[in-house]
Amino acid sequence: MKLLEEGVPLAELSIERIARTVGVGKATIYRRWSGKEELFVEVVRAAEPPEPELPGTSMRDDLVVLLENLRRRGLASRSSALLHNVYAQMKTNPRIWSTYHENVIVPRRVLVLDVLRRGRLNGELRPDVDLELANDLFVGPVLVRSLLRPDADLPEGLAEDIVDTVLAGLRPVSSTAAQH
Repeated sequence: MKLLEEGVPLAELSIERIARTVGVGKATIYRRWSGKEELFVEVVRAAEPPEPELPGTSMRDDLVVLLENLRRRGLASRSSALLHNVYAQMKTNPRIWSTYHENVIVPRRVLVLDVLRRGRLNGELRPDVDLELANDLFVGPVLVRSLLRPDADLPEGLAEDIVDTVLAGLRPVSSTAAQH
């Protein structure tokens, strides 16, 4: 993290240089990480907000917590030169991006899909809803504002607004409401 904060480009980071900076042998680093990619992904994870505990009270509540965490990560990447720099460099290195995607992004996506699946089983979500699409509908607005529109606000309450707006179209329609 120190080397990245000093602006050392990812391409110039080697296990040897990292070990020298920390004052340990390369073997010490290889005992914990199989290579630069895994170490780098762990550094990024340490700089990001921690994963949230889900309340488990309802699909809505869990989705709000997950989107709030995503909103905070968006704010962190805007305010942290380290994270901003790291994300940009990761995308230019296919191996590191693939490792990050596999170890960070995919588990987060699976978590949202699990919450949606549970919501469908509990009757909080219509049975015909495509869960992959629903995931994108919930997560998409935060990602758009975080990555594609860096000038857009990521205000408090955004997670609730997104969840409630999307759920309004995905909840089961009661039989009495359908008759009117």
